[in-house]
Amino acid sequence: MKQTAAKHIILKRWLASALLASCSASSAELLNSSYDISRELFTALNSGFEQQWAQQHPHEKLTIKQSHAGSSKQALAILQGLRADVVTYNQVSDVQILHDRGQLLSASWQSRLPNNSSPFYSTMAFLVRKGNPKRIQTWHDLVRDDVKLVFPNPKTSGNGRYTYLAAWVAASQADGNDQVETRAFMTRLLKNVVVFDTGGRGATTTFVERGLGDVLISFESEVNNIRQQYGKDKYDVIVPTVNILAEFPVAWLDKNIERNGNTQVAKDYLHYLYSSESQKLIAQFYYRVYDEAVMVASKWQFPYTRLFRVEDQFGGWPAVMKTHFSAGAELDQLLSAGHK
Repeated sequence: MKQTAAKHIILKRWLASALLASCSASSAELLNSSYDISRELFTALNSGFEQQWAQQHPHEKLTIKQSHAGSSKQALAILQGLRADVVTYNQVSDVQILHDRGQLLSASWQSRLPNNSSPFYSTMAFLVRKGNPKRIQTWHDLVRDDVKLVFPNPKTSGNGRYTYLAAWVAASQADGNDQVETRAFMTRLLKNVVVFDTGGRGATTTFVERGLGDVLISFESEVNNIRQQYGKDKYDVIVPTVNILAEFPVAWLDKNIERNGNTQVAKDYLHYLYSSESQKLIAQFYYRVYDEAVMVASKWQFPYTRLFRVEDQFGGWPAVMKTHFSAGAELDQLLSAGHK
C-alpha cells in the first residue's frame, strides 16, 4: 500500500511538473504592420509592452514582430494576405482601405480608441545642412532654382502625401487661393525633387548617406531623430509656420486577430500606446502627443506652427486620394508639366 501511495505521489508531481512546463512553454506572437520610419519608435515601445504582458501573464511569452514599408505598400501587402494583427500607419486612408476592400476590421474603427484612434501626431519639417546654407525657412524657399529636394513619393508614402498637401495649402494661402498660381508653385516644387524614394526611410538614406539634395522633407519626428543620430553639428531642423496635422491612426484587424488567436493581446497593445508611460516615450522620439502633461514637459522640443486638417482644407482623405493621387489626377498632371 505504501508503495502504491508513493507511486501516486510521484505521478501527481510529474503531472504537475509537466503542466507547469507546458504553461511555461506557451507563447504568443503579435505582428504590427507599420510605416517606413517607425522602426526605432516601436522597438522601444514593444519592449515595455512585452514586459507588462509578462507580468500579467507569467506563463506566456510574447514576441512582437514588425513589418515596415511605405504605409500604402503595407496596406496592400495585408490585402494580399499578410496576416498582421495590428496596423500603426501614418494616414487614415491606408487603414480605411483594409475595411473597404478587405472587410478586415469594423467600419467604426476610428471610434474604438481616443483621438480618432490616433495616439500621437506629427507635422512636416525640413532637415538642412548645418548653418542652413540655402537660408531655407518657408515652403516658398523650396521652389527656388538653386534648391534641390528629397522627399518620398506621394504615390507610395503617406509621408510624401503629407508633404505635398502641406506645400499645396501654404501656396494656396499665399496666393489668395489662385489655383493657377498654386499649380505653378507645385510644378516647380516637384521639379526640384532629385529623388522620389518609395518611403520615408529611403528618403533619409538618400539625403544623409548619399548626400543628395539641400533639403529633406519628412515628419518632424524623423528629421529630429536623424539630427540626434547623425550629429547636431551636421544638420539643422526647420519647422515651417504653415503646416499640416499628420495623424498616426492605429487599429486591430478583427478578422486577423480572431484567426491568429490574438484578440486580447492586440487590443491591449494598442491601448498601451495611450498610457502615460508610452506617451512620454513617444515624445522622446519627437512625436507630438495628446497627453497634456507630457507636452508641457517637452514643449521645448516642438516649435509653434499652425496646423490645418486634411478634412478642413480638402474635404477628407477620400476626396484627396481621388483628386490628387489617383492615376491621371493632380499629382500626375503636375509631374508631367514639370517635364515639359
